[in-house]
Order: sequence, then structure tokens, then C-alpha cells
Amino acid sequence: MRDCICRGICGVCGERQDTMKRNLLKEIDAGMPSFSKGQKLIANYISEHYDKAAYMTAAKLGSIVNVSESTVVRFAIELGFEGYPEFQHQLQELVRIKLTSFQRMEVTNDRIGDGDVLSKVLLADSEKIKHTLDGIDREDFAAAVEKIISAQKIYIIGVRSSASLAGFLNYNLRMIFDNVKFVETTSGSEMFEEIMDITPNDVMIAISFPRYSKRIINAVDYAKHVGADVITITDSLMSPIAHQANQLLIAQSDMASFVDSLVAPLSIINAIIVAVAREKKDELTVRLHRLEEIWDEYDVYDKTQG
Repeated sequence: MRDCICRGICGVCGERQDTMKRNLLKEIDAGMPSFSKGQKLIANYISEHYDKAAYMTAAKLGSIVNVSESTVVRFAIELGFEGYPEFQHQLQELVRIKLTSFQRMEVTNDRIGDGDVLSKVLLADSEKIKHTLDGIDREDFAAAVEKIISAQKIYIIGVRSSASLAGFLNYNLRMIFDNVKFVETTSGSEMFEEIMDITPNDVMIAISFPRYSKRIINAVDYAKHVGADVITITDSLMSPIAHQANQLLIAQSDMASFVDSLVAPLSIINAIIVAVAREKKDELTVRLHRLEEIWDEYDVYDKTQG
């Protein structure tokens, strides 16, 4: 298990580790007695309206509570952040984890406004892919591909909104391997029945995005406990499955109404499939030729067009 999961952004590597897992609202409440008058105005507004404050500029937040922009910046520094952007990012992470589906819809409706929804959503999605590419750990990606190729058995798990991502990965890896197990469960007990035989020679690919499912957290804990390699595809270092990962693949995600934007994790999954297929090219070619013959024999696909 690695000494530091952050790859250069925590106390192990020279910066504050405690910014990763902070209960920001509790910190604000605890610091209230020591805040200045202006800082207390900011703190009270954030405590009551953190969902709105998370997406405001420092100037906008200051305007709402009648303090200067510099007071807002000093408030963030008072809480131990390097500046307002770092504080705002932490607040946005809090929002994504804590908000109910209804609250998420309200927040994103306010952010999008009445403009061109199609353009705004697609442009935001393209930015998430770009930021994911800029930040992803290439060594962990390469190691994940190698672990998948060498695994005795490949377990894939993702529930709720992440189930579609897990299903897509399962469908395509099953084209390449015959040792893939897609963990589909409706309860915690069923999940353990599905994964109880996982061994140190196996790999678990766990996919989870807010709001995080306890089933995924428990599955990753169990796999790690028995010594299996764990590949996690998630959104943040603060994700409850991030610290258990042998290979951590972080994909930018954000709220898109009551649902999450999952284009970036899907792109990572596509890259995994392509990389694995390239490494298994000869075996895959034989396998696909055989599949094509079977599909033709049993008339699986429509060939009347083109």
C-alpha cells in the first residue's frame, strides 16, 4: 500500500494533508468565536447556504453579505487554505457529497440559468475531460492495465449511477477475457456472496461517484483486506474508496441537474479497454473472428444496410 495517495499534493509531499478530508462546516462552526464581525457574516451565510456559496466568486459572496472581497479571501486563509479558490473547491466537494437529488437539481438550474442548455452542458463536459487528462496519474493508469491483463479473475463493481459505467466496462472486457465477473447486487449480503472468493491473484475494479454507495465502500474494504489488487475510478482524493486504491484513477465529475456528468470516467474506461486490447491484440483477433462467425451463423446483427 502506498505511503501517499495524493501524488504530490499533501503533507507527505510538502503540502497540508488535512485539506483532503475536512468537515468544513464543523470547522466554520468551531471557529465562529474567533472570527471578526465580517468573517462571522460570511460564516453564517455559508453555514445556511453552502450549496449556493460553493459556486460564487469571492466578490459575489462578499457582495451578498456586505463585506469586501479581500475579507472573503482572508476568511479562507483563516481556515487554513492558501486562498479562496482552494476553499471554494473544498466547498464544492462538500456540496456534491451532501446534497439531496432535489437540492442538486436546484443548484444546477441556478448555475445553468435560462441560456442554451445544450451548449453549456456539452462545453462543461469537454472541460471535465480536459481537466481529467491533465490530472490523471499515468503510472497508475499503466499499472491498472497491467494488473487487469495479469489477473486470475477480474471483478467489476459499480452501483446506482455508476452501474452503467461498470456494465459498459464489463461488456467490453468480456470480449477480451473469459475471467470477468460483473458484480450485480441489490443488497449488501448479495454483494459479499458475489465477491467472497476474491483472492490476492485477482483484481477488483470499483467505480463510484457521489453520492457514494456504502456497498462499494464495503466491497473495496473486503477486497483490500484479502489482498486483492484494487483499481478505483472515482472523482476525488476525498472519495471514501480513494485511500484503499492500489491504482487510483481520478475522473472529473460534476452535477448536471439531479444526475452526475460521467463523460470523463467513461473516457477513462474507453482508454483502459483500448490499452488492454492493444496488449492482447493477437488473442483478441482470434476471439473476435470466432465471435463474428457465431454472430453470422445465428444472424445476430442486421446486415441489410450499406
